[in-house]
Amino acid sequence: MAHACSTVKPAVSSKTLVEIPSVSADPDRMHDVLRVAEAACQILRAHGATAELLDTEGGPPIILGTLANDSRAPTLTVYNHLDVQPANEPEWKSDPFVLKVDGDVYSGRGSTDDKGPALTALYGALAAREMGVDTNVRFLWELEEEIGSPHFRSGLNRHRARLADTRSIVVSDTVWLTRGKPSTPTGLRGLQSFSLHLETADHDLHSGLVGGAARNPLTELAGVVAEMVDAYSGRVKIPGFYEDVEELSDAEAAEFARAGFTTETFKKDHQISALRTDDPEEIMRRIWAEPTLEVHGFVGGYVGPGIKSAVPARAEAKLSCRMVPRMRGARTLALVEAFVKQRIPDVRVVAESTLEPYRGIAAGPLADAIRDAYEFGFGTRPAFTREGASIGAVPTMSEILQRPILFLGLSLPEHGYHAPNECYDWTQASGGMAAFARYIERT
Repeated sequence: MAHACSTVKPAVSSKTLVEIPSVSADPDRMHDVLRVAEAACQILRAHGATAELLDTEGGPPIILGTLANDSRAPTLTVYNHLDVQPANEPEWKSDPFVLKVDGDVYSGRGSTDDKGPALTALYGALAAREMGVDTNVRFLWELEEEIGSPHFRSGLNRHRARLADTRSIVVSDTVWLTRGKPSTPTGLRGLQSFSLHLETADHDLHSGLVGGAARNPLTELAGVVAEMVDAYSGRVKIPGFYEDVEELSDAEAAEFARAGFTTETFKKDHQISALRTDDPEEIMRRIWAEPTLEVHGFVGGYVGPGIKSAVPARAEAKLSCRMVPRMRGARTLALVEAFVKQRIPDVRVVAESTLEPYRGIAAGPLADAIRDAYEFGFGTRPAFTREGASIGAVPTMSEILQRPILFLGLSLPEHGYHAPNECYDWTQASGGMAAFARYIERT
């Protein structure tokens, strides 16, 4: 295939999707989530694809589109999501739900996570079809990825018979390390969220009258959290926590090393002033191949101006663990609960969402097709690394559809996943179209 994809920049479709505030975390935005589903169907049909909405059990539908000029060709499923994070950050320079086009840069919530890459995959399939490639591409677009895909499993199970004939699944929802050097993950970390709740009185108490005798739930939760994880190194101190962590192989370490990672760029891209280590190899291991325990917040006591000298009656700590392949949410949570209960028997450990980790492939014909696709679209072969974040739909698709899952992500750190002034650019979009067209041709 010659390197030819449409030179018409798809601003109309991008504008349509970005300007619908499909914030899945906000119940008041559910009508917008459903609106974006209908808009997506219209876009698919306008480009000659079929489109329908697959029902789930109690949640928003899953969008299913099919673009095929030869039903006998192997089916490729491309997964993206069209729900977005909230956009309440004051740092936005323009309305987050109005697509702003500045030269080759498209700004707005969802532009890179994940509406822009979804449209890129669609236009790549259209380019392949225009070039005469046998095309049979299925687009699976979800509407709850940003809240952990709570209804995706039920929808996939319900429609498994229609979806299981795919040869492979490609996910375009990951981030390169740096511009010009593609990277694609062979693993995703999972996420186990939980909170600790402790109540020791009916109401806040006068610290002069009861201080020293009364239990302080904030102090106790802070203490047990400090016992769980070293505040300075990040090392988790819960017995058995690292038991299922697999050692990074020499081949994977070599791929990490050629990914183009630098400490300086990492700090700049994420606007970090200081790290726990400046060793690039150690940073990559920590963010991709090791589990974590993070503290997200404490709730309780007086938080107004000045000091209110009271002993709080109740407190809550919000935490989560990132898990690497072979770890499981249930076992991780059980270890946490046993550790906490041994120290504070009356604490309540409340499980929140669970996203299991995923282990993918880096060898074989499909992985080689991903390498070739990136080289065709961007002029250089990718490094196979891992992804520190989670995509809940991926282990679900792997379990239910029993098909290999690969990643053809296109976003860059400066595009601002989950950040204010999120954007996407034409260089990544046009190269991504060519890469998708090439993958379709190869598979």
